[in-house]
Amino acid sequence: MTTAESDCLFCKIAAGQVPAEIVRDGERVLAFRDINPQAPTHILVIPREHHPDVASAARAETGLVDEIVAEAHALAEEEGIAGTGYRLVFNTGSGAGQTVFHLHCHLLGGRGMEWPPG
Repeated sequence: MTTAESDCLFCKIAAGQVPAEIVRDGERVLAFRDINPQAPTHILVIPREHHPDVASAARAETGLVDEIVAEAHALAEEEGIAGTGYRLVFNTGSGAGQTVFHLHCHLLGGRGMEWPPG
């Protein structure tokens, strides 16, 4: 494990070293409820493997981004928000609001989503 990974909050959650309200625990992907929810449904979907952001995972061409999106949709169905709509957000870089530099997808739903966001 690199220093970035050993200091990474989401790597620690994936390793079971930091508690989280886990809603899905898969081989490559883990999902848990956000501790500061911005909507009635706010779930983070992360890879177990450390990637600093969505672009680095996409460049790796392992299908991980596809798996994260598919997992988020399955969770939206389970949470009952797939029919009314939901938002998936990948923040990339601090200027976009990324605070944990481990790829994560925010699944948001259960309320109206305004545009533009932010």
